[in-house]
Amino acid sequence: MAADWLWTTWEQAGLVLLSAALMLVVVIAVIRVVGLRSLSKMSSFDFAVTVAIGSILASTVATPTPVANGALAVAGLLGMQAVIAKLRRSTLLHAVFDNDPMLLMSDGEFLPEALSACRITESDVVAKLREANVLNLSEVRAVVLETTGDISVLHGDVAVDDILLNDVARR
Repeated sequence: MAADWLWTTWEQAGLVLLSAALMLVVVIAVIRVVGLRSLSKMSSFDFAVTVAIGSILASTVATPTPVANGALAVAGLLGMQAVIAKLRRSTLLHAVFDNDPMLLMSDGEFLPEALSACRITESDVVAKLREANVLNLSEVRAVVLETTGDISVLHGDVAVDDILLNDVARR
């Protein structure tokens, strides 16, 4: 029985490879129709769709799931994402699908309440400051936890333009 665990039949191996090729074509085709935003990390919803597509691909390729089921699932998810992307322009739906970016640091000072609310430590922020080549905390104008979960560091000798922080929540 160990052989069954380590290997499969040649027929099943061929079906897995064929499924992988077909699903790749389906995903590329649907993304070409829906647009590159399909793979963005602009919001938590976008991220969830990207992860779900990966899961659908894996289950379709590695299990006896029919390729048509996987193709329909991918097309359905990306179609829903396209519709929701249009609906997100509404203030009400924006609040349902998107987090607000959060200010974690301002003018070289950590904002402890914001860090706590976002479950981010000062050491997490310091690591991002190093990645951004910050040499002195006094250079830091703002550190923002973006809606995607990324951390942006705005630093330099000049003030930050207001538009860059307009939608950023402050605690």
